[in-house]
Amino acid sequence: MKSILSSLSILALLLLANVHVSAQQKDVVDVAIGSSAHSTLVAAVKAADLVATLKGKGPFTVFAPTNDAFAKLPAGTVETLLKPENKAKLASILTYHVVSGKMSANDVVAAVKKGNGKAILKTVNGSKITVTLDGSKVKITDAKGGSAYVTTADLNASNGVVHVVDAVLLPK
Repeated sequence: MKSILSSLSILALLLLANVHVSAQQKDVVDVAIGSSAHSTLVAAVKAADLVATLKGKGPFTVFAPTNDAFAKLPAGTVETLLKPENKAKLASILTYHVVSGKMSANDVVAAVKKGNGKAILKTVNGSKITVTLDGSKVKITDAKGGSAYVTTADLNASNGVVHVVDAVLLPK
C-alpha cells in the first residue's frame, strides 16, 4: 500500500511539474491568446501579420492593452485599423507596445529610478515611450501625450514578459 501511495505521489509531482513547464513555454502571443481580456489585441496582431514575429526568439517586453483599452478609442477606430489597407498603421501601433529585451516590473521601476523619475524606452517601431511612477503605479506616456497604467505585471513567457495596460499607446 505504501508503495502504491508513494508511486501516486511521484506521479502527481511529475504531472504538476509538467504543467508548470508547459505554462512557462507559452510565448508572448500565447499569453495574450490565453486571456479573454485580450481578444481585440490578438485579432489586431493577426491582422497586422505580427504573430510569427512575436512568437520569435525575442526577448520582448509587451505592454498589452486590454479589450477595454481598445474600447476607449474613438468609435470605429479598431474596425478601421483591422482593415487590410491599414495593416502598416496597425503594425506601427502594435509594435509601439513592444520593447526589445525582457524588462520585469522591477527592471522597469529600476530604470525609472535610475533616470531620476523617468525612463525613456525605445519601442520596436523605433519611437519612444516615457515611463514614470504615479504613486506606486507604473505610468506610460506615449508620443501624443496619452497615458496608460500597468494593471497587471510580470506575465512571464518563454520569449519575454507581458505587462497588461489600460489604454492603447499611440505613436506620432
